[in-house]
Order: sequence, then C-alpha cells, then structure tokens
Amino acid sequence: LASASCLPVTWSSSESTVTFVAGLHECGSTLRVTPDALVYTTSVNYSPILTGNPVVIRSSPAMVPIECHYPRRHNVSSNGVKPTWMPFRSTMSSEEKLPFSLRLMNDDWSAERASTVFQLGEVLHFQAGVDADNHVPLRLFVDSCVATPTPDRTSSPQYAFIDFSGCLVDGQLDDATSTFVSPRLRQDVLQFAVDAFKFAGDSSNLIYITCHLKVSLADQAPDPLNKACSFNKAINLWIPVEGTQDVCSCCQMRSC
Repeated sequence: LASASCLPVTWSSSESTVTFVAGLHECGSTLRVTPDALVYTTSVNYSPILTGNPVVIRSSPAMVPIECHYPRRHNVSSNGVKPTWMPFRSTMSSEEKLPFSLRLMNDDWSAERASTVFQLGEVLHFQAGVDADNHVPLRLFVDSCVATPTPDRTSSPQYAFIDFSGCLVDGQLDDATSTFVSPRLRQDVLQFAVDAFKFAGDSSNLIYITCHLKVSLADQAPDPLNKACSFNKAINLWIPVEGTQDVCSCCQMRSC
C-alpha cells in the first residue's frame, strides 16, 4: 500500500481478494484540502511473483491510485453528541448566533408597516421573530423593551414597557390596552400591541425602541425567566401566552 509498502492483513488466493486495514494518515497516504473536501491519496501497488520458468513472466507490475473524499461541510463523526434525531451539523449550528428580527406590522399583521409615523391614539403592532432553520424547535420571548428619545439605550428619560423578563407592564396603565397576541402565530414568533405614546415635554416627538429577544427550547415549559405575560384588567390578573398562570406572579411583585 503506497510508498510505505504496507502489506494486506488478509490475502485469499481462492477468492483473488486482498484486504488492507490502515488509518487515513498511515502507510504513506497524503492529505489535500479543497474548499469542499478533505482528500486522502494513496495507491495499491502490485508486484508479480515469479513462478515457474524464471525466464518468462505472465503478468506486469501495476499501480492503482486511490482517493478518499470526505465532505468538509458535513459530519463525519458524532463528537459525543447526545443521541437525538438532529444530525451533528445541526447540533453545531444551534450553538451559533441566531438571527433575530423585530418589525412594525400593519394593523392586521399581514405585512410590515411602511411608515414609522404614528398619531397618539393609534396602536403599534410589533412582531418579533427568530430564524430557527436547522435548529431544534425554539420558542421566542421578548425579555424587555425600552423606549428612549435617542438611539442610546441608556439615555434619559426612558420608559420600559416590557420588563421583568417578559411582563408587558404598559398594559397595567389605565389609559393603555397593550397586550401580547395569544395564541402565537408560531413558536418562533411573538406579536404584541402597544398604544402609541410620547415623552412628556419632548418637542422632537421621536422615540427609539430597543428590545432584548431570547429563545428557549420549544419543549421547555415557560418559567418566570422565560414567559410572555399580559395584564387583563377585566379580571385584574396577569395572563401568560402559554404556561401556567403562576409564571406571571412575579410581574405583580415587580421582581422576577
């Protein structure tokens, strides 16, 4: 086998077959890396043994080149991943950064809103989402949303209308009907409506909104740190989009 002259481990004369067992880096093989593959190159060398009359031969030496191609973009080992239906490459991609989105939608949620100008008395329709392709199923949450008069999230004044890990606190105000939309469109999407507002004494009438989005596994039960809770004035209770009502109890205490 190749230049190292590794011999076969078995040689069956009756079946005219030979079997080699060698590691990819053994017996003189060489490695070439391409954009798409790892290519290991070796060769099988045949040297005929003289039999019978030493003056004549009835076969010739031969060299058969061999290439083994391994895709660089697919898993070739499990790397100790816990057994799931997900292939290794998807398990790895789930550890990469997730593409989140936050969009202003039309009143009927059918499309993204073309204008970002609102009048007091109108309602802002937000749709938060995450691209969860090639990942285990995920559930999206809006951890917090803060309005500020400048792009700087720490600027003053500021108004947190979603706070405490998913409590839509704006809905508790007497003049607001803000709420999360329930049931969800999909697990990786969360919609919420907030009554338009402005900062008192601010002549620019400009508002910047910064939200913190996060995900949990879709099969993980909601908890006080992973929830979406709206305040229902009719019954004076916090109601979760999913999960048991007790996950929202910390919204009332303002400490989650």
